[in-house]
Amino acid sequence: MVNILPELLTLIVALIAVVAEFVHSRRIGRAKRLIFGPAEKPAAWVSTASLIRVAALSAACWGFLSLVLVVKATVHDENAIAAADYKHLVLVIDVSPSMHLKDAGPNGEQQRRMRASEIVESVFNRIPMRQFKVTIIGVYSDAKMLVEDSTDFEVVRHIMEKMPLWHAYKPGKTELISGVKLAAKAAKNWPRNSSYILMLTDGDTVPATGMPKLPPSVKETFIVGVGDSTSGTFIADHQSRQDISTLRQIANRLRGIYHDGNEHHLSTQMVNRFVHTEGDSRAKTWTRREWALLAALVGSLVYAIVPILLHYFGTSYRSGVVGVRAGDAKDLQFGSQAIG
Repeated sequence: MVNILPELLTLIVALIAVVAEFVHSRRIGRAKRLIFGPAEKPAAWVSTASLIRVAALSAACWGFLSLVLVVKATVHDENAIAAADYKHLVLVIDVSPSMHLKDAGPNGEQQRRMRASEIVESVFNRIPMRQFKVTIIGVYSDAKMLVEDSTDFEVVRHIMEKMPLWHAYKPGKTELISGVKLAAKAAKNWPRNSSYILMLTDGDTVPATGMPKLPPSVKETFIVGVGDSTSGTFIADHQSRQDISTLRQIANRLRGIYHDGNEHHLSTQMVNRFVHTEGDSRAKTWTRREWALLAALVGSLVYAIVPILLHYFGTSYRSGVVGVRAGDAKDLQFGSQAIG
């Protein structure tokens, strides 16, 4: 109810203003000759003055009421963020046993999952995380939702670095597509272009069909590979290494970006995609607070300026004696003395 209260009160004010303008116009009609001269006609634009006053008063009323009743918290709290203004970061994390292998990082001495955690930490340090809610999806033999819309980033770090999550899954092959499907499902109802998917994995086989279509809410998709891509490490009866060709294939099918994160973090240009909205107009990024401030300012200024414009430009008629010469003025003065 609070959200529409400014509109309801503004409508009442507008109706009262219309009645007041109607009464005012009738009063002016009785004194047209005194105000506008013998022609009884104002300047052409004066007929719109009533409409301008009603519109300006309504705009100012809506602006001030919106600031007081709706966006009061964001005006006084610099750290407050409206629910609709949050962005969403979906981390699809490979939690299979191969992510515990030590062949990642610039020196090849890090566990793959620790390298993935460093990459995520690097992203966190370069974007305004207070504007983001983080969802974590763990992928192994299937996909599980681990965290949904969290703003506690210590939880994210703990899950990625401390928890051996592969124990919660049935043994099998890594099903990366199941993670993409769950990410698409989680982002389905979010606002358009408000979410980003960041997948961290060492890769695995991907079927030729079954890749889900991402919803309009997903703006960017990043597939980041970890682990040595040249020499594999033996685990579970096979050589495990970062499968670059498979990860590139996933990125291409999702129209996303592949990045080899084994030695380098995401570049600044890539990270900027999390914070920059290319091609969007400034008006689309305005919140109710900005529109309310604009309406209050413009409405108040217009309402204050209209009387001044009416005084100076409302009519060309000026009351009083016009065009009296000096000699005529003396005659008029002499005549008034004689009468007196």
